[in-house]
Amino acid sequence: MKKTSTRLADGRELIYYDLRDDAVRDAVDRRPLDRTVTTSEIRRDPLLGDSVAVASHRQGRTYHPPADECPLCPTRGERLSEIPDSSYDVVVFENRFPSLAGDSGRCEVVCFTSDHDASFADLTGEQARLVLDAWTDRTSELSHLPSVEQVFCFENRGAEIGVTLGHPHGQIYAYPFTTPRTALMLRSLAAHKEATGGENLFDAVLERELAGERVVLEGEHWAAFVPYAAHWPYEVHLYPKRRVPDLLALDEAARTEFPQVYLELLRRFDRIFDGRDGGGNAVAEPPTPYIAGWHQAPFGALAEFGGVTRDDFALHLELFTIRRTSGKLKFLAGSESGMNVFINDVPPERAAERLREVASS
Repeated sequence: MKKTSTRLADGRELIYYDLRDDAVRDAVDRRPLDRTVTTSEIRRDPLLGDSVAVASHRQGRTYHPPADECPLCPTRGERLSEIPDSSYDVVVFENRFPSLAGDSGRCEVVCFTSDHDASFADLTGEQARLVLDAWTDRTSELSHLPSVEQVFCFENRGAEIGVTLGHPHGQIYAYPFTTPRTALMLRSLAAHKEATGGENLFDAVLERELAGERVVLEGEHWAAFVPYAAHWPYEVHLYPKRRVPDLLALDEAARTEFPQVYLELLRRFDRIFDGRDGGGNAVAEPPTPYIAGWHQAPFGALAEFGGVTRDDFALHLELFTIRRTSGKLKFLAGSESGMNVFINDVPPERAAERLREVASS
């Protein structure tokens, strides 16, 4: 992997990650851009104890542009974009409309490929490994910023999820706090450790799932399963079999196997809906919308979580879709949105069975 860092016309950082060591990245951003002005502010909810990012400047962000005006495609002739070069393998740059900025953290965009019509599942193993290396590198770099406590690499895919740019891309949020979801995991981890005399909760969960009926696929170094209490109709958790706290700690064997396992998982997600609704009628089915995100241990102090250390945390990826059957979405209504109590219409055991059924030949 070759890494080349440069600056866009408004001063934002852009980084090329190339498969070839001889790649030259000296293209200049020719757009007449003013310096970005952000109004991001973190406000803490005194009743719930969580935090909300208020970012009014995001109202003006790019919204569903036509394909020939996509800002994530390479620059071609006089069609200028966020990427000054005429081609790229993987690119990461600071978001022009960030939810988090300055003392409130940082937001970055990750472009997986220059091919506008592709998806992550279309990548080769070599390309997927490059994305993994980019995620790892950015986790390392962002963790050293004084305002950052946790790094979250994720992908939103599909208009149903709320994606406003169709180009295959993801994002990285570097939060100035430990996120509420991670804090819940750490508290459960600490309570289990104390109650069992030191047993690791992540290890216990993985061991139980590997011995059960919800395993979707398993490699030498990775295992994917539908969790016992899945919140979403089709939800899969992907764990390295050797517990590590973050992407930085993955060994070479796990990095090498990851593309094979993850690409197969994404391709199965694209096959789980057979194009017919509950009444057996044909449905024009767009690609499966999903969210995929890496859960990594926070880089900040963990003293408030009862003696748990970073090494107790287990890196894992969560992948889920809001589609519950062909032509129908799972909406977060009163119970889910109002009280955070999920109601899942698809039994996790059936979801795992379906994901095994659609294995590629």
